[in-house]
This record gives sequence, structure tokens and C-alpha cells, in this order.
Amino acid sequence: MEILKLLEDMTRIDAPSGCESGIRDYIARYAEKYCGEVYADGMGNLIARRRGNGKKIMFAAHMDEIGVIITGADEKGFLYFAPLGGLNVKNLINLRVRFLNGAEGVIAADEEKLGDKPKTDKMFIDVGAKNREEAEKIAKIGDCAAFVGDFYTRGDTVISKALDNRAGCAALMAAMSEIKNDTNDLIFVFTAQEEVGLRGAKTAAFALEPDIAISVDTTDTGDVPGMAKSDVKLGGGAAIKVMDRSVICDASVRDRLIQTAQKNNVPHTLEIMTDGGTDAGAIHLTRAGIKTGGISVPTRYIHSVSETASISDIENCARLIKLAAETEW
Repeated sequence: MEILKLLEDMTRIDAPSGCESGIRDYIARYAEKYCGEVYADGMGNLIARRRGNGKKIMFAAHMDEIGVIITGADEKGFLYFAPLGGLNVKNLINLRVRFLNGAEGVIAADEEKLGDKPKTDKMFIDVGAKNREEAEKIAKIGDCAAFVGDFYTRGDTVISKALDNRAGCAALMAAMSEIKNDTNDLIFVFTAQEEVGLRGAKTAAFALEPDIAISVDTTDTGDVPGMAKSDVKLGGGAAIKVMDRSVICDASVRDRLIQTAQKNNVPHTLEIMTDGGTDAGAIHLTRAGIKTGGISVPTRYIHSVSETASISDIENCARLIKLAAETEW
């Protein structure tokens, strides 16, 4: 499986929520090699379908990342912004952002005005402009930017911005390339705008109405000091979701994933995420309800520019996705 190459390529494509066209085009070119139908829907989701004979199974991995959107500029040339997704606001000062035109800026603030509970409306982006007119040539109201973070590997570890959720996308793409049979009717959905409210997953699930859905995303680990107790850890394999704040997974889907992992010796742990949610939260509530489960990549420092994951964990997630896709449900 070509996990590392996929990860490096995709983390270098900036795609904050609502601005997913670059990453969507990349995934579409890949998916066309393995799926008979590849198209984008009105929400901006990418849908790749590989028709088969059994249950209609939807695998969903969101392709957007956290970022910012410009709300205005002042006379001195500083840009103001709002968050796209859940930002760790207290850690934003001095981080760099990159706009889709390639221009970069630095987040800053008058720190005396921030107080104990900093908010983004007290911050600004310095793009080196001398005045409003110059700043608006670099980025205007409504332009999006992603955070800047280098891609780095050492041994089995990968560090980068946007592993949430390019790691999930890479696992889904690698699995797609390895599936050997047409036991099921497979729909791979790379969703838009997950970070701002699971929006793409909601519309895709409504339109496709799958029999079973499996969300593929990242999840927090419990293997660093000060984290909530959890068996999920780097190098522990695929994390099979039990629940998060948005979903309690269907027991039959969860158990089938566990049995499949056990039968095929896929390293795995069970995931209960007490803070945050995934596309599963929107999917399982669609129409009359959809049986939904989840497979997650253990990841440290989620929603930072230094998200950290294990390459072997991503590979094991891909293995489990492949096996689930080939299983008669």
C-alpha cells in the first residue's frame, strides 16, 4: 500500500472547510483507477462507487481541515478572521497560515487585550501589507487559509498538519486499491465541511441511503501524560469506534468489525472518544437511521500543526477497511 506517498501529497494540499476543491481533484484522479463512478455532489463531497452484488456500504472520510476565513481588514493592512472548525485558540499566536493563492501570514494579537480566555476576534493576521488596499490584494473577505505545518517522518511516525483527516482519506484510498471482489455495493465518500458541523456527511448519506456506513477518521490517544485514560495508542493498530460525543455505534457493525479484525490478525483497539465527533454522528441520524460504525487512526495533538500518527496504524486501518468491504454483511 502506498500510504506514505498519499499522505505526503495530500497534507501539502491546503483544503480548509468549504475550500476542498484541490484535495477533491487529487482524490478523484486516484479513485478513477478503481471505481466505475466518480463524481462530486452539490455539497462538494467526492463520491466514488464500485457497484457490487450485496449490501450498499458507505465508507466516509472527511477531506477538509481546520483553518480560518477572512472577515475584514483595517487601514494598517492587518486582516481579521473567524475560525473554520475547532481551533485551540490559546495556541494560535505566532502560527503561520497559508491562503489558497500561496500567500502566507502570521497570526498575532495585542496580548494585553486577550485576557485569560482569548478569542479570535481579538487577533489578526499580518501579511506584511502597508495598508488595507495592499492587504485586500493578498486576501479579501471570504478567502480561506490553512495552517502551515511541515511533513516529517521518522521510523513509523509521521508528523504533519492535516493528518485529521488525510490519514483517514489515505487509509480509505489504499483500501480501495486492494479490494478484490464485488461482494458488496461499495460507496467511498470523501466528505466536505466535516470540521464545521458534519455537513457533507449528512447530505451524502441522505442521497445515497446506504444499508451500512463506516466513518473513517482520526481519534485521540491515551498514551501521553495528562490525557484521559484510554487504550488507544500509537502503534496499537486500528481503533474500532464504540462511541464518541456524536454517536453510539451500532452494536452489530461494531462487533462485525471486531470479529473481522480478530479473524485476520489485524491489530486493533476499541475507541471511546469523550470529546469531539465524526461523520458517523450525522450519518446514523439520516432518514430513518443508518447502521453506522467507525474505524479511526490513533493520532496525537489533533487540530494542531504537528498532528502525530503511526504509519503502521494507518496501514492496519486500510487492511480492516478492505476486509470489511469484502465481507458479506
